[in-house]
Amino acid sequence: MLAASPGAATLLVELGGILIGLAVLGRLAGRFGLPAIPLYLVAGLMVGEGGVVELVTAREFIESAAQIGVILLLLLLGLEYSGSALTGALRRNSRAGAFDLVLNFTPGVAVGALLGWGLNGALLLGGITYISSSGIIAKVLDDLGNTGNRETPVVLSILVIEDLVMAFYLPLMAGLLIGGGAWEIGLEVVAAVVAVTVTLFAAVRFGPRVSAMMFTHSRETLLLTLVGVALLVAGVAEHLQASAAVGAFLVGIALSGPAEHSARELLVPLRDLFAAMFFAFFGLQIDPAELPGVLAAAAGLAVVTAATKVVTGWWSAARAGVARPGRLRAGTVLTVRGEFSIVIAGIAVAEGVNAEIGPLAAAYVLILAVGGSLLARAADPVARRLRMR
Repeated sequence: MLAASPGAATLLVELGGILIGLAVLGRLAGRFGLPAIPLYLVAGLMVGEGGVVELVTAREFIESAAQIGVILLLLLLGLEYSGSALTGALRRNSRAGAFDLVLNFTPGVAVGALLGWGLNGALLLGGITYISSSGIIAKVLDDLGNTGNRETPVVLSILVIEDLVMAFYLPLMAGLLIGGGAWEIGLEVVAAVVAVTVTLFAAVRFGPRVSAMMFTHSRETLLLTLVGVALLVAGVAEHLQASAAVGAFLVGIALSGPAEHSARELLVPLRDLFAAMFFAFFGLQIDPAELPGVLAAAAGLAVVTAATKVVTGWWSAARAGVARPGRLRAGTVLTVRGEFSIVIAGIAVAEGVNAEIGPLAAAYVLILAVGGSLLARAADPVARRLRMR
């Protein structure tokens, strides 16, 4: 047996320590019925620059793992939607989607502009305030037993439209962040949007064939195929400035039938591992000393955008003929922000758009990932009392 080098031994100790820490925090979150994402962010804050203990050797490994975590998050998210579900949601709830976009993108843009962050900073903050957390919302709905309620299809349709908007928003931001002249930026954005549109069409049109080609009864071979294709497509998408996350999302949409069911079973544990490292890595990049300076802005933005999401859910559910209890549940559950907001903030941090975006996004997500989940739980008994009147 080969002896491990001192550097390798340090890597294993640091990596093992942070994984055990994340596991403890996950248990703590489960015990109190809270989402684990905010605690993972806190873990990253504690081991980054300015934290309690600073990681040195494991940082590069965790950064690579974080990139894989984003890809797996979006791949599994894409598995939740079929091509027909996407097109059906667009037809049935396009007005609700447009209302959601205007009402929840605008506050972020306005605050970014007031803070003097420029066009790119304002647009990135708009994306952070716009997108709800599909992952946390799905878990909250399941925990509360609300998956079969009348308002749930409305909530899911809004989430589908938001994720689809992200498929075009991320390439647009990639083109703007690369910079250059107006002509170069325009070409980059058009190329990325065309690539996403063509891939989305192929996923909807040829999804069953793609699934049949990828499926195999060998769990090992299927896992290697799924992860390999997701990483390959994500890398190609990144080269086309269309975002690795979008590429992985489209791969998930293309899968259906036996391949989809087997993929979900195989990939969920892998996603949970790498996604936890992604959230920790985002927190690791933030200096905790920067949080107090943005806490007031984050709290104010959280209050405003929680209110706009409640209005979005209430109005959208009312259009679908849902009674007042269901409207309240739809509005409160949509207030939760999480993984996609962090993905957008991660892009901003990586590109060095503005030093305050990372801390503000971290504080904002901490507030609404926890506060939104608690609000949805508090609204459930209120909704039941409304139904009895």
